Parts: sequence; structure tokens; C-alpha cells
Amino acid sequence: MSQPPELDDLEALLERLKGTARIRTLAYSDGAGGLPVYGLTLGSEDRSKPTLCIVGGVHGLERIGTRVVLAYLHTLTELLQWDATLRSALERSRIVLLPIVNPGGLAARTRSNPRGVDLMRNAPVESVARASFLVGGQRLSSRLPWFRGSAGQMEAESQALCDFVRRECFEASAVISLDCHSGFGLVDRLWFPYARSRRPFPDLASTFALRQLLDYTLPNHVYRVEPQSQNYTVQGDLWDYLYDAFRDQRPDAVFLPLTLEMGSWLWVRKNPRQALSALGGFNPIKPHRLRRTLRRHLPLLDFLHRAIASHERWLPKDDSQRDALRRAAFRTWYADAL
Repeated sequence: MSQPPELDDLEALLERLKGTARIRTLAYSDGAGGLPVYGLTLGSEDRSKPTLCIVGGVHGLERIGTRVVLAYLHTLTELLQWDATLRSALERSRIVLLPIVNPGGLAARTRSNPRGVDLMRNAPVESVARASFLVGGQRLSSRLPWFRGSAGQMEAESQALCDFVRRECFEASAVISLDCHSGFGLVDRLWFPYARSRRPFPDLASTFALRQLLDYTLPNHVYRVEPQSQNYTVQGDLWDYLYDAFRDQRPDAVFLPLTLEMGSWLWVRKNPRQALSALGGFNPIKPHRLRRTLRRHLPLLDFLHRAIASHERWLPKDDSQRDALRRAAFRTWYADAL
């Protein structure tokens, strides 16, 4: 299997970060001899420090997710050469990155991994309500999209992601994760759990506090913040699985798993011919649109690092604040369901 250019770019950045980042080979896509899955950690070696986790490349067709993570990693690599402010922030926080979860799918230009499994349907988590037909995950055949894999068996790539997040994030005082995807809608969305249920998830107050902070700090941002389940429900979502595991282990800490779902239909609307290619439905094809997309999300990633590093200043501090934020969240996201 030939190595995709995104993996070449990642390995070039990892070479530059030797001695600065802690780099691990987590697994190999398609087994031994396959393409490596890398994880890296920047900042404090104290795993109790607040942590930002950035993930890309879960779906091989959605190359732009990996490209956004690599653009951010490139910026961090340059800033670490001269920016004393970033170095100071990383003394009291951590950034962990898994830029290409599914290098085999990236190389093969498939949504799934080389075994035909959709990694974001692969966790041992079932829907509370009926999952959306097919798109919510299926075990009929690996020849159909959204195949979940065998029951009770996680793929090497999804297991590597879960093990990496457990090791690098589960001791932290607070965690925000951002998993970068594309392929849905005309606008960029920030989705939060649960994917498997339309019920509000336990950290609704903290999520609304983060949404307010984003609105106040970046008032011209482009993101629609909403529950993922308002669009469709999913079985086997990795972030539902990790969130529940974190909450069982750390009920008094905060873990906010977010998904950046880039609105790829807008790229197709502006350039309908790209819909005829396998990658065209998920990625900006025109060079100027690719550059614009890579610029577009850097302020969000910088904001999330600053937010988690200073989480004590904006997270709800007592039951009264939590109740007020929860009520505001219900009015914003669930009023139509009441």
C-alpha cells in the first residue's frame, strides 16, 4: 500500500518535533507492515494538566480533516521556535494529537479502514433510540458503507485512538477534544454528544458555557454549535464510548468531546463537477478553497487551547451557575423537543 502524501507531511513535521514532542507509533493500519498510526503530545509531562486533544483522518475520504490538523501542527511547530507565550502556556497545559487515525483508508481513498470497517461506528456502544437507517451503522455487510465490524471487536485503528485518549487525557483536570470531519451540510458545525441518543448529555452546562465563550471571544465565527443527534443518530460512536468511560472514572472532571463537521456541500455547490470524483464530495478541490479552509479553522484551534488552559475562568463554578446554563442550553437546543 503506497503512503499518502498527508502521511509524508506528518512524518516531516514529526522529524522537526523530535526532542520537543513525545511521539509514539500507536498501531499499523491493516496490520503489521501497514501504514503507521502516530500519536504525539506537546507541553507538560504532567497528565493532570488541562488537555486539548486534536484528531483527524478517521474516515479516509475526508482528507481535509487531516489537512486541518496538519496545518495546525505546522503552525505549532513554527511557533515553538520563537513564541514564548505558547511555550509558557504549554508549561501548564498539554496538546495531544492523532492527525491520521486511518492512514490505510486515506491511501485507498475509502471511508472505511482497509478491512471495510467504518471506525466511527466501531465502538461497543448501542443507540438508545433507533439509529438512523444505514448511516447510523450496520452489520449487514462490509460491502455497504457504515459497516460497524464484528460485534465485540474493535479495529486496530479505533482501539489505538481509544487507548491513546485514555492514556493521555483521562488523568487531566479538564479535557476538550476536537475530531475533524467533513461531508455534511452547507455550514461548518461543532457537534457535541450524544450521537447515539437525542437525550441531553450530562455536561450540557459546560458545553453551553464553552459556546458562550466562543461567541464572546470570536463573535464573527462561522460555526453552528449543536447536538449531533439533531441531525442523525449513530451506533458505535467512539466519542460516546470515551465520554462515558471518562465520566465513569472521573465523575467530577470535565470532558467535552466536539466534532468539527465541515460543510462540504458548499464546496460541491460552488464546483458541481467535483461531485463526480470520490474525494469531491468531502474535500475542497480548488486550490484557493483548500487554502481558505486551512486558514479558516486555525482561530478555532487556538481558541480551544486557550479555553482549556484557562478552564477555571469560564466553567460553571457552582450548582446555581450550572442550573442557569443548563436552562439556557435547553432553550437553545431542545425547546422544539419539549
